[in-house]
Amino acid sequence: MLNQIRNFCIISHVNHGKSTLADRFLEMTNTIPMDKMRPQYLNAMDLEREKGITIKMTPVRMKFNDYTLNLIDTPGHVDFGYEVSRSLAAVEGAILLVDATKGIQAQTIGNLELAKHQKLVIIPAINKIDSPQAKIEETEKEMMSLLDVQASDIIRISAKDGVNIDKVIAAVLAKVPAPQGEAQKPLKALVFDSKYDAFKGVLAYVRIFDGEVKKNDKIYLMQSKAAGEVKEVGIFNPEFFPTERLGPGDIGYIATGIKIPGQVRVGETITLVGQTPEVLPGYQEPNPMVFLSVYPENPDDFELLKDSLERLKLNDAALSFKPDFKEGLGRGFQCGFLGLLHTEIIAERLKREFDLNLILSTPSVIYKLTLAGGKEIFVYTSADWPDPTKIVQSQELWIKLQVLTPVEYLGSVLQLLESIESKQLKTDSLSQGKVELLYEVPLREIITKSFYDKLKGVSQGFASMNYEILGWRQAHLVKLDILILGKSDEAFSRIVPEKEAFIEGRKTVEKLKEVLPSQLFAVPLQAAVGGKIIARATISARRRDVIAPLYGGDYTRKKKLLEKQKKGKKDLKEKGRIKIPSKTFLEVFKI
Repeated sequence: MLNQIRNFCIISHVNHGKSTLADRFLEMTNTIPMDKMRPQYLNAMDLEREKGITIKMTPVRMKFNDYTLNLIDTPGHVDFGYEVSRSLAAVEGAILLVDATKGIQAQTIGNLELAKHQKLVIIPAINKIDSPQAKIEETEKEMMSLLDVQASDIIRISAKDGVNIDKVIAAVLAKVPAPQGEAQKPLKALVFDSKYDAFKGVLAYVRIFDGEVKKNDKIYLMQSKAAGEVKEVGIFNPEFFPTERLGPGDIGYIATGIKIPGQVRVGETITLVGQTPEVLPGYQEPNPMVFLSVYPENPDDFELLKDSLERLKLNDAALSFKPDFKEGLGRGFQCGFLGLLHTEIIAERLKREFDLNLILSTPSVIYKLTLAGGKEIFVYTSADWPDPTKIVQSQELWIKLQVLTPVEYLGSVLQLLESIESKQLKTDSLSQGKVELLYEVPLREIITKSFYDKLKGVSQGFASMNYEILGWRQAHLVKLDILILGKSDEAFSRIVPEKEAFIEGRKTVEKLKEVLPSQLFAVPLQAAVGGKIIARATISARRRDVIAPLYGGDYTRKKKLLEKQKKGKKDLKEKGRIKIPSKTFLEVFKI
């Protein structure tokens, strides 16, 4: 019965207690036996448990009295906003959770806006009321102002101690509307996530809007125009649990039998062969913001890296990649990510899940160039940078940066914002003790200078940030080339603002001098912009005492040996090539 189903998710800023609240729901509904229960049960990945954050949204079906509750636990970090937007399209309501010790933070507002856009019913709740640092009254006033609700509409809970969890479930049953849909209509299922299974093909996570689907049905994917035969349908318990069929309002999975990962995309509409329902809106494709190149340390692992990225792409629609090649590093992939944490998570998953040792280049952002003749091109890495004489104008993305910080850290946060290229828009007092700062900043400053980590450092973790893209603005950018033995090494080159070229060039050659092994000949290291050398360092030749075996005798014999050594080193320098160890790339890319 549709009126007995409730589909909802939990949204909040990172570390506000979403997964702990989900644990209490699992316990109250007896979905997981108590002897198998563990903290943050829905965070199945080792990385999630280690970092204490949700990375992947996780659906689960629970039974409570006569009701079926479909819950989706969502991530809270700004880099995983796309995961949140996908889960919101599959539900009718959202619990907005706010930590009483920190109050409303940047991603609270960001995720709330996404939920409002989907016209979801919002159930506000204040968590961690058991904490000695809880500012319950202050947080309640912030939520009343943000949501335009009364204090009686906000539920005070402790997910850790299980306080008032029954009131949250009661609010979900009373306020979240039942899903709409008809079983007799053509099948209309929205794919909001997917996973690969070697035997069953792609497992599509779906929300059924109309129609029914069961095992052995012939299905058709309306956007990719691929067809398959259903191997299995089921629900999330939270593990995969096969059922006879899925109908309107259900959230579950379809084992499509399709073995090509790229054919089942997030946002796809699945129907039955021969049926032609209206295609569901799907999702806007996420635009990667951070670009870097990934290479296997062992060149023989290239095909494994390719296969691994395809598998991860299936489970993470925000990941993009295309083949890349650099001398010294070999074949690899140029990858696009939503942010630095997203980059870190993907790199770590490649290492753990696929046993790959990787070399990662320095992160970069996208730039737009106007060439002579009016042609516009996008540049993702320094290798794409054209001849400087052909560039008429260079542009970079600017963002509107929102920072929320307690008053006691305002000075440190302002100092950090002044240390980067930025333009202040306004400063507002959100509540007593909390300030909102709005700045316009180049995206480059946030990504390449680890701004998020620095913000957490200066505010002891209490400040938070969110941003939205404003558009392209003119910038004075140059390509910084690094020359080793007079030859440009593309792996170390990067795009920098013209005014920072000298400092960045000096840092890079000095670091190379530290980590590059010495040779039998002197190795010049140079930083250049447009062919002009702006910084230099030299690795001294490794010396061998060729006159050690000589005892006394005529000095001309010693001189002859030294001259011979000198000539040999000169020949080596002219003909010699340096094999740069993988470790050197790793060390230089850290700066």
